[in-house]
Amino acid sequence: MAILRECRRCIMNSAADPDIEIDSEGICNHCRRYEDLLPIRVIKGAEGEAALARIVEAIKARGRGREYDCLIGVSGGVDSTYVAYLTKKLGLRPLAVHLDNGWNSELAVKNIERTMESLEIDLYTEVLDWEEFRDLQLSFLKASTTDMEIPTDHAILAVLWRQAAKHDIKYIISGMNFATESTFVKSWVYGHWDWPYIKDVQRRFSKRKLKTFPHFSYPYLFYVHVLRAIRSVSILNYVDYDKPAVMKILEEELGWQYYGGKHYESVYTRFMQGYILPEKFGVDKRYGHLSDVVRSGKMTREEALEEIGKPAYPPELFAKDYAFVLKKFGMSDNQFKSIMGEAVKSYRDYKNTEWMARVLREGITLARRIGLYPR
Repeated sequence: MAILRECRRCIMNSAADPDIEIDSEGICNHCRRYEDLLPIRVIKGAEGEAALARIVEAIKARGRGREYDCLIGVSGGVDSTYVAYLTKKLGLRPLAVHLDNGWNSELAVKNIERTMESLEIDLYTEVLDWEEFRDLQLSFLKASTTDMEIPTDHAILAVLWRQAAKHDIKYIISGMNFATESTFVKSWVYGHWDWPYIKDVQRRFSKRKLKTFPHFSYPYLFYVHVLRAIRSVSILNYVDYDKPAVMKILEEELGWQYYGGKHYESVYTRFMQGYILPEKFGVDKRYGHLSDVVRSGKMTREEALEEIGKPAYPPELFAKDYAFVLKKFGMSDNQFKSIMGEAVKSYRDYKNTEWMARVLREGITLARRIGLYPR
């Protein structure tokens, strides 16, 4: 039996990430990456306030005379809801964009409606062709990789950039918060920029063409980031983001309600992260999330270890979601169990452009280091 290797700072270990690296001080590569990138991704206190004020002024100046000066994505979750709340507090005029992929929980829909109404924000919703998207999701299930949410992630980016270009909006305000979302395990997820990978998975497992699915290629990325100079601003990296305190604000001022877990505003995401990933792949994304919270100082390592010991999926909710997911996919219990029993694969088993994604990611990191791209 292999010896468990674990970080003494966070709760990441070799069971959660088989490729984890632990240095001579007992610190993992995820913590070291956090130390390296934190100074170029997060700026808080008075310095953060000043930097945010400069960005807000630039957004307002660029948006003068236009209907909207920025664009935000909304899901009904805490991060995107707080971004909507902050943009209005800062005097910005956002257009909200939501991707309806057919898996919204009722609570997520109500949260979006309450937020948009309370803050008086215009909302554009892109509704995916369910039969086409269902077919693509089934292809990714059959592909037996951990990347089952890649179609949704890819479509969200495509729709955000399309709407920004359509309305001549230069700034997309993101809900990404590096301090509590820094853990990156490639074996957990890959490919949200990789359209060739998505196409190859669909080609191998379906005869259906993707005619309406929102997508983008690398030339389009050049068009968006270079020719149109559209920038993504992770506004939560400039403020002291205390999630429990934020949730209380949203509940009291907007009538927002919590949905039970990170990204659990989507029924499929909840089912995938709570059941498919741990059951088939041995992946529990709570290790990454809780480790991020520990690194940010919002939780002790001992508290995180206690939390990870709790069930990820309440049995009664799992039973309800299991029946709902299979019915929505039009799949029998035996068909689903057959897919769950297929050998585990990697994105490397399919066509991909990993090298290009790596070059782009490193390029943006470099641009952030030298101040050419927002944090």
